Amino acid sequence: MQSQLSITFLGTGTSQGIPIIGSDHPVCKSDNPKDNRLRVSILIEWADQVIVVDCGPDFRQQMLREDVQKIDAVLLTHEHNDHIAGIDDIRPFNFRQGNIPFYAEKRVFSALRKRFEYIFETKNKYPGAPTVEEIVIDKNTSFDLFGKRVIPVEVLHGKLPVLGFRIDDFAYLTDVKTISEEEIQKLTGLKVLVISALRREEHYSHLNLSEALQLITKLGPKVTYLTHISHMMGFHDEVEAQLPENVHLAYDTLKINV
Repeated sequence: MQSQLSITFLGTGTSQGIPIIGSDHPVCKSDNPKDNRLRVSILIEWADQVIVVDCGPDFRQQMLREDVQKIDAVLLTHEHNDHIAGIDDIRPFNFRQGNIPFYAEKRVFSALRKRFEYIFETKNKYPGAPTVEEIVIDKNTSFDLFGKRVIPVEVLHGKLPVLGFRIDDFAYLTDVKTISEEEIQKLTGLKVLVISALRREEHYSHLNLSEALQLITKLGPKVTYLTHISHMMGFHDEVEAQLPENVHLAYDTLKINV
């Protein structure tokens, strides 16, 4: 029998978060907590395992808010700032646990080495710097993660390949614009899909709302949650009321079970 997955939405916002610094947009001024969005990330738990997908600029705040005591692994979707900038804040976990396994494509690790050279230093490394155990993955090979089979799913963020992940009947896809038919075959029979939908207007490298809904119809999951949301999508409660019955707007701190 499969262990139930518990998913916590650590952040559901786009690269600037909501509210945006200095913005007078009505959504940025909203007093509804569901309209406040940290940078996009999720926490996945099963049995005694704790997995984080992406560690963006708000990683420390997210870990404190959810009272996370340990991390068994971090999965990285791609190398953009809103998905990696919090990597230094794995240090408290390092001090208690030792090295933290990071799973990412070779290209992503190359980018991390340029951006965070001090983390990957092998000579004269500063004793307080975080330490990452590099585990290279690719779209063609599934891997075992503490007894669960993880299937990487490649999507395109404009022209940049990004990895999503399927575990059991749950899939998480962020920064999506297009996906090939070959990769779509990995997403059949889902109970829960999480997928990005930036705003209502078209965008060159992200699905807008109508494009996301078309893709959801094609994939046919039982339930879908939209994430990586811009203030331009509108107020959470108003958008939620307009969505199909089995599609929901995710929000920070939302917890679901699969």
